[in-house]
Amino acid sequence: MAANRPAYDGKTLDLTGKSGARAFRNTLATVLIVLCFLIALIPLVWILWTVISKGYSLLLDANWWTQSQRGITVRRVGGGAYHAIMGTLIMSLICAAIAVPIAIMGAVYLVEYGKGTKAAKVVSFMIDILTGVPSIVAALFIYAVWITVLGFNRVGFAVSLSLVLLMLPVVLRSTEEMLKLVPDELREASYALGVPKWKTILKVVVPTAFGGIITGVMLGLARVMGETAPLLILVGYSKNINLNPFEGFMGALPTMINQDRTELALEPAADRVWAAALTLILLVLLLNLLARLIARFSTIKSK
Repeated sequence: MAANRPAYDGKTLDLTGKSGARAFRNTLATVLIVLCFLIALIPLVWILWTVISKGYSLLLDANWWTQSQRGITVRRVGGGAYHAIMGTLIMSLICAAIAVPIAIMGAVYLVEYGKGTKAAKVVSFMIDILTGVPSIVAALFIYAVWITVLGFNRVGFAVSLSLVLLMLPVVLRSTEEMLKLVPDELREASYALGVPKWKTILKVVVPTAFGGIITGVMLGLARVMGETAPLLILVGYSKNINLNPFEGFMGALPTMINQDRTELALEPAADRVWAAALTLILLVLLLNLLARLIARFSTIKSK
């Protein structure tokens, strides 16, 4: 058998090179991925450029940040967005104060306590349903309960309640995925030291996933800050400054945009629409930057 083997010519077999077909397919795939990335960037860059170029001028005026639109008509230049900025922040922060603790505790239950139980399956199923609920449906549900059944007035707090239904599934799902990424070895090491489960979750699991949890919270806030349907149904738009979410109509950036959008042919109204849109984008951006800073300095660091 050895006599039938071909003689070894002493050359080393090169297995590191690529065949012509493989190199072509690799190059083609790279080009397609880059091309798809650039195509996806086109609408984003276009929108940002349009909003910035048409809305930045009013943001450079100090009155935009300190005054309301009280007494300002669609044909008149002047006023600011203070009332709308504060209304948006107040309603969004109330929503976050309610939704975030519920979402985090729900995610902890699904990951740490409810694996394989019927209750966990029910919770997960209901969260999947809430994820696909349109904002107008959430607003109509709160309208039926808050106004029709309980007899309360249209106020900013009712908007916050409807936004909770929209923010809750986003934060819960993102928190759930972050908790699943925490290595089981960290839990087991804590249990081996005699640390109770609740304290392990509070001191080890949640801090380890804190950065991802904060990112999910910011995604949820970005999801609800631009919603318009709950504002139109549950609270009227006011050009006056109202910082009380339990009484009277409130201004908000989405409804400020909606107020002047029908008069875009008038330059003062068009300028306010673009400026309010840019202000909303900047608010979301600032909240995301703040969240990144909090996550950076609050996450457990390995030595």
